[in-house]
Amino acid sequence: MLTQPKAKNARTKRFLTNRDPKVNENVKTAIFVRGSTTSKVIQDTLKDLFALRKPEAINFTKKNEIHPFDDETGIEFFARKNDSSLFAVGMHSKKRPHNLILGRTFNYQILDMIELGIEGCTTMEDLKTKACSVGTKPLMVFNGEGFNQNEDLIRLKSILLDFFRGEVADKVSLKGLEYVITVTAGPLGPNGEPGLVFFRPYTTVFKKSGMRQPRVELEEMGPSLDLRIRRVRYPSDDMMKLATKVPKELKQTKVKNISRDGMGDKYGRVHLGKQDINKIQTRKVKALKKKLDDKQPANKKQRMMDVDSD
Repeated sequence: MLTQPKAKNARTKRFLTNRDPKVNENVKTAIFVRGSTTSKVIQDTLKDLFALRKPEAINFTKKNEIHPFDDETGIEFFARKNDSSLFAVGMHSKKRPHNLILGRTFNYQILDMIELGIEGCTTMEDLKTKACSVGTKPLMVFNGEGFNQNEDLIRLKSILLDFFRGEVADKVSLKGLEYVITVTAGPLGPNGEPGLVFFRPYTTVFKKSGMRQPRVELEEMGPSLDLRIRRVRYPSDDMMKLATKVPKELKQTKVKNISRDGMGDKYGRVHLGKQDINKIQTRKVKALKKKLDDKQPANKKQRMMDVDSD
């Protein structure tokens, strides 16, 4: 493991300060590493995924003796050296052909990772369509009930969302939405095991619709991958708790009797004291007044007394 160096000048100090933990973290960097043996499918997949992840990505073109599920030191060394928290490792063997590993690190230690087998691959070069601009954020769409039911698919969804999240944006421009990534989960097996997962990126094409909003069409961009989950490593409870801890500066101060729902709408609760209904001032309506018939007997009696006195 690399030791934390000490700053010898102002330039080194600024570089090390940029790596220190922050309230608002930097954009996550992803590293793409080749194993000791790779295939043409793995090389093309890593190349296309690197193109989607640029510029916050580093591609290693040389082969490395690295096996994240068996030995973590290799990938943790690259993560610390390049200040990266996402990694993709590609390798090929007779036991696990066209093997792709996606994972995340926390504090330069492996948090979680998932091993995928590539059973079908169509590269960007094969499709020969217009690619998206560098550094654009995709729209992620997940189809299939498995992403809500199966633990392995839920973990895959979380890793993919983190992998293509990019820079955090408060607002999104319609013209800036250049490509869409759809991930479709096939039907689950008889024992609940996940089936094939179809990874499909599309570029958006805006055409005239005769209205203010344009008509949107999708064109397949690549890489189009048919994936099958092989192995999954889940994080420990303690490490996951540290990784998802929210700084005090970002925590919203709790206001009494005010809450928000899942869509961010604000709700307030008002508490009233005990009310006496008999003392409430109501609207004066003629229907609530005493009827004139109740007063007629008294009026007749007064008239009879007046006549007798005469």
